[in-house]
Amino acid sequence: MVWLDAGFHLTINRKARYAPCRRSNEAKADVLQGTLDLLVLKTLDTMGAMHGYGIAQRIQQISEDVLQLNQGTLYPALLRLEQQGWIQSKWGVSENNRRARYHSMTRSGRKQLVEERENWDRVSGAIARLLEAGA
Repeated sequence: MVWLDAGFHLTINRKARYAPCRRSNEAKADVLQGTLDLLVLKTLDTMGAMHGYGIAQRIQQISEDVLQLNQGTLYPALLRLEQQGWIQSKWGVSENNRRARYHSMTRSGRKQLVEERENWDRVSGAIARLLEAGA
């Protein structure tokens, strides 16, 4: 299981597919800057307008419970993305008839998603080459 928390740390449980573990027993490693933005932008690009809880649930679902976002990480990220002009938000009513803030991509956000994805591909490719080379 991986937790992206407010300090932008990644907590990894190598047994995540087999059994949940307690957060206190998990090892921590830094997340590459921009990874959270990439995940949120990609989710909104794929799914359309969503509220924060829905975004977190979708990321957890697609990652097969390996990635889990807590509120202390997600909501500041959504605010930051909105301040950058990459997403916009408006109030609406959720599936369970509660008031919720729905976030959607802007044209600028779509351009940023392309940049973030290219950067991710470049960095992850470099890491993969280093690991394959036995560096």
